[in-house]
Amino acid sequence: MTATADVKELKGVAAEAPLAVKDQTPFRRFLSDFAESKVAVAGFFGFLIIVLIAILAPWISPTNPYDLATVDILDSRLPPGESMMTGTVAWLGTDGLGRDMVSAMFYGLRISLGVGAASGLVALCIGVCVGLASAYFGGRVDTVIMRIVDLQLSFPAILIALVLLATLGKGVDKIIIALIVVQWAYYARTVRGSALVERSKEYVEAAMCLGLSHNRVVFRHLLPNVMPPLIVVGTVQVAHAIALEATLSFLGIGLPVTEPSLGLLISNGFEYMMSGKYWISIFPGVALLVTIVSINLVGDRLRDVLNPRLAR
Repeated sequence: MTATADVKELKGVAAEAPLAVKDQTPFRRFLSDFAESKVAVAGFFGFLIIVLIAILAPWISPTNPYDLATVDILDSRLPPGESMMTGTVAWLGTDGLGRDMVSAMFYGLRISLGVGAASGLVALCIGVCVGLASAYFGGRVDTVIMRIVDLQLSFPAILIALVLLATLGKGVDKIIIALIVVQWAYYARTVRGSALVERSKEYVEAAMCLGLSHNRVVFRHLLPNVMPPLIVVGTVQVAHAIALEATLSFLGIGLPVTEPSLGLLISNGFEYMMSGKYWISIFPGVALLVTIVSINLVGDRLRDVLNPRLAR
C-alpha cells in the first residue's frame, strides 16, 4: 500500500510540474532571473528614482535655477544648511552663481539623462539600420560600411566629440549631434555581428527562397533575433553618453553656463575646491557617479540574463 501511494504521489507531482513551467511566461522568467541579483535590483530602483527626479524636477525643486528673479549673487557659495535671500534653506549649499545645489542637480539630472537618452536612441536607430544592411547584403556593401566603422572606432570617442563641438559650438542640440556621431558605430558593429550569425541559418534562407521582400526578411526575421545583445549595448552606451557629456561640459565645450548639467556643475565648483567650497563639485559628482553605476549594474545583469554563457 505504501509503495502504491508513493507511486501515485510521484505521478501527481510529475503531472503538475509541466503546468507550473507552462504557467511561467518568458517575461516572468526574465524578471525572476533578473531579481536573483540584489545588486542589479538595487541599481534598477536607484536608476528609477533618478529618472523620476529628473522628470519631476520642475515640481519638486526648491527653486528654479533658470529663474533670474530667484537667483541672487548674494547667495553665492553658501555652505550646506544656510538660508538663501528668499528664505529657502540650501540643504546642499549654493554654487558660484547663487543657485541652490539641490535644484541645480535636479535640473542637471534632467539634462544629462535627456542628452544620453536622445543621443542613444537616434544612434541606435542609425546603427541598427546600417548593421542590418551590412550583414544582409554583404559583399561590397559590407566591406565599405565596416571600413567606415573601423575608421571611426580607431579614434577615441572624446577626440571625435571635441572636434565636432569645436566646429558646431555649444548647445544641447550640438552635443546630442556629437554623441550620435560617436555612438552609432558601436551599435552597427554589434548588430552586424549578431545578424551575420542569423543570416546563415535555415529559416532566413527559407524566407529568401520564398521570395519575401528584403524589408520583411530584415525586420521580421533578423531584427528580433539581434535584440538581446542590442539591449545590453544600448544600456551601457547610455551611461557612456552621460559620462562623455559630463566630461565635455567639464572641459567647457559642451553646454553653455546657463544649462546646469552635472558636468558643468562639477566644473563650476572645481575652482573653489582649494578654498574649501567642496559641496559645489562633490555633490554633483556623487549624483553623476550614482547615475552611471546604477545604469551599468542594470546593463551587466541584463547581459547575464540574456546570455547565460557570460554569467561567469
